[in-house]
Amino acid sequence: MNRGLIAGLLCLGVVMAHGQTTETAPSNPNVRLGQKALLDGDFKSAAGYLQKALPQEGDDENVWYMLGYSQYHSGDYNKAKDSFSKVIELTPDNVAAYYYRGKANNILAVQTETRVSSSNREKMLNAAIADYTKAIELNAEDVKLYQNRAIAYRDLGILRGTTGTANYDKAVAVDAYDKSIVDFEQVLALTPGKKDIQTEIKKAKVYRDNLK
Repeated sequence: MNRGLIAGLLCLGVVMAHGQTTETAPSNPNVRLGQKALLDGDFKSAAGYLQKALPQEGDDENVWYMLGYSQYHSGDYNKAKDSFSKVIELTPDNVAAYYYRGKANNILAVQTETRVSSSNREKMLNAAIADYTKAIELNAEDVKLYQNRAIAYRDLGILRGTTGTANYDKAVAVDAYDKSIVDFEQVLALTPGKKDIQTEIKKAKVYRDNLK
């Protein structure tokens, strides 16, 4: 991820968290070092510096957002979830925090290399769906929110529609696929002609129609 894109995404998250950006450098040296490392794409170092800035900066939603962003891009999704939860506690209308917490839950739910029960995977997918839904309530024009909720619904359909598993439930799986299709269709409505989304809709319909 290039420096300009990182700066843009961070600016978006900070504006959502704080309502404005600031032209002055942070007084906390660990926050300054964390910002620099983050903008340089060194997310692991950024997370380390920003963690050291706490609890002194524990009431600063921007520090929590940058910490969560750094943890997410370091692959530390559980810690990222906690940090974005703190952002939401401080600023309940932060769309970006809901979005990244939802993505972290979805990633954790589908990781096959981790030993997680099917029921816990389902809880994480439902948590992701809830976060995307809240984010959509706050910003109904953001296409990526519908696309990611569609993916979460699809993954829930796969989880609940896999025969031979303890939590198999065809009706729940069909409902999840149906909702996934609705969200993918909304993505097409907002961004017409996207062939990858057209393909996802076809795949979701095939998965749904071939449930046993």
